Amino acid sequence: MILVTTVVFSQKRIEPTVEDKAKAKALKEQFADDDVALISSVDYVTFDLNKRDKKVTVIHSAKDNMINIDTRADIQKYTFYDGESTIEEFEILYRNEKDASFYVRDEAYKSNDLFHNDSRVKYATIDFPLRGYRYLTHIEKHYKDVKYFTKLYFNSEYPTVKKTIKIEIPNWLNLELEELNFEGYDIKKKVTTNSKGTAKTHTYTLKNVSAMYDDNNAPGPTYIYPHVLILAKTFKSGDDTVNLFDSTQDLYNWYKSLINSLENDNTDITSKVAELTKNTTSDEEKIKNIYYWVQDNIRYIAFEDGIAGFKPDEAANVFNKRYGDCKGMANLTKQMLIEAGFDARLTWIGTKHIAYDYSTPNLSVDNHMICSLFKDDTIVFLDGTEKFNSFGEYADRIQGKQVLIENGEDFILEYVPTTTADFNKEKFAYNLELNGESITGNAIKAYNGESRASLLYYFNSLKNDKKEEFLAYYLNKGNSNIKVSNIETSDLLNRDDNIDISYKIDIKNAVSSFDGQIYIDLDIDKELSGYTMEKRNTDFIFSTKKDIESTTQLTIPSGYTVSQLPENIKVSSKNYDLQVNFTKENNILIYEKRFKIKNAKVEINDFEEWNGFITKLNAIYNEQIILTKD
Repeated sequence: MILVTTVVFSQKRIEPTVEDKAKAKALKEQFADDDVALISSVDYVTFDLNKRDKKVTVIHSAKDNMINIDTRADIQKYTFYDGESTIEEFEILYRNEKDASFYVRDEAYKSNDLFHNDSRVKYATIDFPLRGYRYLTHIEKHYKDVKYFTKLYFNSEYPTVKKTIKIEIPNWLNLELEELNFEGYDIKKKVTTNSKGTAKTHTYTLKNVSAMYDDNNAPGPTYIYPHVLILAKTFKSGDDTVNLFDSTQDLYNWYKSLINSLENDNTDITSKVAELTKNTTSDEEKIKNIYYWVQDNIRYIAFEDGIAGFKPDEAANVFNKRYGDCKGMANLTKQMLIEAGFDARLTWIGTKHIAYDYSTPNLSVDNHMICSLFKDDTIVFLDGTEKFNSFGEYADRIQGKQVLIENGEDFILEYVPTTTADFNKEKFAYNLELNGESITGNAIKAYNGESRASLLYYFNSLKNDKKEEFLAYYLNKGNSNIKVSNIETSDLLNRDDNIDISYKIDIKNAVSSFDGQIYIDLDIDKELSGYTMEKRNTDFIFSTKKDIESTTQLTIPSGYTVSQLPENIKVSSKNYDLQVNFTKENNILIYEKRFKIKNAKVEINDFEEWNGFITKLNAIYNEQIILTKD
């Protein structure tokens, strides 16, 4: 009897209180799409000095008060660490601060995108059996070097009633806190000095913080969410002042130290360079042969393993293994070009997923490496990871981004050139006529820029016996009612030329007749039909700028007239120009679509106008052309 009483009493101490049930219900009304919320979340950061290694260390303590706001919920609480960090505490407690006894797993982090990876994950599966049920969690992570501790976000994967970030900076450490994306948020800040006057604590608080958005094709989080960037500049060790990343030069110096430690013995690549440059008639041909060989023969595999996440692999290793990450591929490209007598240099860059530039010396400023070629007073950027990009062409993900180029003890800052949407133009022309219950005719398609590179990549990744099958599938959009034949193409192995494709087309089940009228489903491609921006909180980011020009000409049979056509539609903004037109010239019906996505994005402010156009566009796609017998 005493045992039963003890168990019941214990359960009462962890089951939801009346107040917690009421709080959970109110939070569900506020955060309707979420199952779990944080009543409070506190990040507390302190710093220490490892005098032996002369490194600033970091202790990051994160405490969350979690509450189930739905009928029940099951989640995973997790944290990552690697060779430069450790997890010293991983606690999950009931609301009465007693150990919840969940099994905590500690495993190597597996990712299909990474080959060598020293990341590990510590996690536990937590079940919330009732609305209002609470857990208290505490995770303490130690960083061996402050350079790897880069930023703190206010948002997490759960909505938060009150978020607090406390950063205690000792006087011996010169560390700046750069506050980013604070506009529009009521973030309170307070700075206090401890009783001994040896440290200042910066405390930020924000109430009613939404969870990070689950939007596909969203901008990188550094563009969207308020966060604090950690810029550790210098520190005092005795009478000495030690530089960390006080300037861009310091960041470059550290990167350069990793480059200088490479042992690039190019013996293994010499004969391949000689083979690729033999019988060439110009420097450009030599460069292209080398660049395209790296694109075609080195498999890209991401690599994050300790310092190797920042240090390139030796060129000979990448060459012999036939795979490497972006850094290894950039180094191989550089060394092969140097062997051929050219001035090539390693180059650091952050893709458009990252909001920062090199005015913020921090390891989160970049996530990619390419090679810069200095030739005839110009710089050409070479990215071996971009398969089938032509020499002098750049993927949208790096266009306009600042680069850090090695230049001996100094460095060079430049920007990758940008292109307009018409550089990627896709041009389609259909000449069609009715043939009984089918539509038949000829089609011509042209692909330029990144649309060409994308098609070449997919085409050449297939086995030889699948290529013709792929082309037919690509051209008919996988629609079994559309038969393509007599396909003729330009050279699909030549990435320097645009792609031209011509073929015959036969479309079944697109024509029906009734009482002297013919009903026609005329559209084949239905571009942008699935791009309604619904339930989004962020801009929609396309992988490339787009410029699609489609013209369909349909010969009207003798004895028929067009009795009904969809209305023309048009919309224009700084980010896009979209229009659809129907005209008739003699016995030819002309259906034109012009879709230009000028900046590879649709912004939140565009959504109402954009969705209005897409709704009308889908209506056109679903509407039939009606021909009436004279």
